[in-house]
Amino acid sequence: MSEVPQKLEKDGTTVSIGDPNAAVTVHLYEDPRCPVCEEFELTGGGPVLRNWVLQRKAKAEYTLASFLDDRLGGNGSKRAVNALRAALEVGKFAEYHAVLYAHQPDEPNDGFTEARLLELASLVDGLRSPSFDTAVKGMRHQDFITRSQQQYQQAGTYEGRPGPGTPAVDINGRRVPDEDFEAIFDEEGFASLLSMAEPAS
Repeated sequence: MSEVPQKLEKDGTTVSIGDPNAAVTVHLYEDPRCPVCEEFELTGGGPVLRNWVLQRKAKAEYTLASFLDDRLGGNGSKRAVNALRAALEVGKFAEYHAVLYAHQPDEPNDGFTEARLLELASLVDGLRSPSFDTAVKGMRHQDFITRSQQQYQQAGTYEGRPGPGTPAVDINGRRVPDEDFEAIFDEEGFASLLSMAEPAS
C-alpha cells in the first residue's frame, strides 16, 4: 500500500488512504480491539477494499475509536491508535494497520502493550525508528486519540451509546444500512456495494 497516498485529512482525525480523486470513498469507523473489525479486515470486505484502493478505484478513510478500553478495561485501543498515528507520519499507516489486525489479541485481553506494538512494528519494513519508538512509548498522539474518539461518538449511536458501533461503514457519505450490514463481511457482497456506488460510465 506504500504506492498510494496516506495522509491525515484537514479535520485532524480522518486518516485517508488512496487516490484523493477516486470515485468511491469508503469511510470506516473501527476500534483496534474490536473482533468484528478484525473479521471485516481479514476475511470480509477489507481485502476487497484494499484491491480497489490499489487500483485507484476507491479511497479508504478511517476514524479510529478507543471506546473498548473503557468498556473492557485497559489502554490497548488507545495505545494502538497512538501507534497507528505515529506510523502515518512515515507513510506506513496502511501496512501497520493490516499487521495489527492480523495479530489482534483476544478482545478481553489488553494485549496491545507498548512492547507488543513495537514488536509488531518490526514486521513493517522501515517503520521502526527512534522517533517512532519514542512516539509509542510516550503516547505522543494523545490529543489525536481523544479527538478521534469524539469524532466517532458524533457519527451516530448504537444500543443507546454514542458512536455507531464498529465497524461502521459509509460509502460515498451514506451509511451501509442494517439490512445490508452482513454484506460487508462477504467479499462478493462488499464488492457489489462498492460497484453500486461507482458513477455510471
